[in-house]
Amino acid sequence: MKIIVTGGTGFIGRALVDELSGQGREVVVLTRKAYHQPKVGVRFLEWDRASAGSWQAEVASADAVVNLAGEPIAEARWTSARKRLLIDSRVHSTRRIVDALSGRSVNPSLLISASGIGYYGASDDRLLDERSACGRGFLADLSAAWEAEALRAGQFGTRVVLLRTGMVLEQDGGALPKMLLPFRLFAGGPILPGTQWVSWIHRLDLIGLIQWAITTQAVSGPVNAVAPEAVTMKRFCDTVGKVLHRPSWFPVPGLALRLALGEMGTLMTTGQRVHPAKALAGGYVFRYPTLEPALRAIVTKG
Repeated sequence: MKIIVTGGTGFIGRALVDELSGQGREVVVLTRKAYHQPKVGVRFLEWDRASAGSWQAEVASADAVVNLAGEPIAEARWTSARKRLLIDSRVHSTRRIVDALSGRSVNPSLLISASGIGYYGASDDRLLDERSACGRGFLADLSAAWEAEALRAGQFGTRVVLLRTGMVLEQDGGALPKMLLPFRLFAGGPILPGTQWVSWIHRLDLIGLIQWAITTQAVSGPVNAVAPEAVTMKRFCDTVGKVLHRPSWFPVPGLALRLALGEMGTLMTTGQRVHPAKALAGGYVFRYPTLEPALRAIVTKG
């Protein structure tokens, strides 16, 4: 099985490529810089979302495409220029992938395209599943536009899966290492108000969900890539403190975050209580359905 991966050199993509190639899959990573450390079963192919190239033929001949491309959401303040970059790196790259898939002359393929639970907007205590409506705000608008581009592939028979991903937990990337540092320095605590919901997933389960979507023909449309147990920010930080044997006593005022980060600060001061209804109904079994074992598995690694 030939699988194309965009974003295959990032935090999620690296681990996914290793897993897929380890299973004997033929993996082609589309990257902006074609030279990378050689890997058995993996080819790196240079691509540019603004230009045509040989990568289009690779996409058209693939059995599946896993589209993870996109600039990091929380890397810098959301200025107008940064917002445009976030949009272009997701919406435009997905558009080019779908355009390449439209040229297939063989059986329909599979497109698994990343999205985010930001689709639902900031919410209260309501439990949200894949049937819940799109919310409001920059992330909701971005996710909706991103998904709309991916869904165009369905017009010519491609099975489309939209992974609405929550906070991905692992020690070598994402938000967790930044959150762990103040706890290790005995200065950890919840981001206020503390009642906002955190919907998270261990990276192993995110990779597992992608593999499940590849092999489960009945799965299509949005899939919430979150663990079954969403928790409040206070409980998340209390659990971090418990696992690290540190207090969770130094709360971070939401106002301070908003002053420091601008609109991006809402990522931490608001949240969504999201349920993986489709994955559970489809038979996916989470390795880490609850938070404490997931965090212990991460912080106790050698």
